[in-house]
Amino acid sequence: MLKSILLSVDGSEYTDAQVKHATDLARAFAAHITVLSVVDVRISEWAVAMGTDGFVPMIPSNIYKEESQRILKERADAVIEKCTEIMTAEQLDFSTEQVHGAPADVICEKSRLVDMLMIGARGEFAKWKKNLVGATLDAVVRQWSKPVLITQKKYAKVSAILSAYDGSDRSNKALQLAALFAAALDCQLTVLTVHDNVKLRQKFLNEAKRYLAPHEVAVDFVGSTGNPEKEIIRMSHERSTGLIIMGAFGQSRIREAILGSTTEYVIRHAEVPVLLSK
Repeated sequence: MLKSILLSVDGSEYTDAQVKHATDLARAFAAHITVLSVVDVRISEWAVAMGTDGFVPMIPSNIYKEESQRILKERADAVIEKCTEIMTAEQLDFSTEQVHGAPADVICEKSRLVDMLMIGARGEFAKWKKNLVGATLDAVVRQWSKPVLITQKKYAKVSAILSAYDGSDRSNKALQLAALFAAALDCQLTVLTVHDNVKLRQKFLNEAKRYLAPHEVAVDFVGSTGNPEKEIIRMSHERSTGLIIMGAFGQSRIREAILGSTTEYVIRHAEVPVLLSK
């Protein structure tokens, strides 16, 4: 069961959709939300490092460092205050926490205390990194050991779910999450298997059917060929799914050395939230 959600917010243009999705899930699962805002100490530390190690060493004044931290603290306070207003009005079970530190490190330290993390696909510098996955997200996904829900900039209520299944252990865990979310959100579920080998494709689809048989969810099973990441995006558009659920990595050992290429492609090109199983 999903009973505790860590909602990491930074006040970026992705935060509004995060809060709305968190509200939907908290109601569906009767879950507690922990709203986390991190005051990023790296900005002032980076300025100090650049100043002392540069071609012409210059040490930033204490006034500069204090002012930077003050501005970041005020922003974090404002984000927490807004989230508090919204969740209080929605009568949700929630708590708030503000921590000074490196965002990825702080977030990962909380992994033992919650069932799932919700984080935006990109952070406060998104407008300068339109085609990239956020650095904090990339670092967190590598270390986080539980489900991660990555939200996009625009919000839409989830009414249909797409789950990608390739026979791997992680995609099998994703299938478990898909059944859980489809039941809780009362959604139609589509299970997609992409493989050029007909026998393997059918084998994976049969596995998915047998696994989901005891679950009381409406499921449609689809087999396809071609590029997995592009097929996932295409099927999500075709079926108008509001959520994609998949394993964090594929079967390739090379891909497992980094954030999987299929995973990263889907996160970058999806217009809906992506839930990764680990």
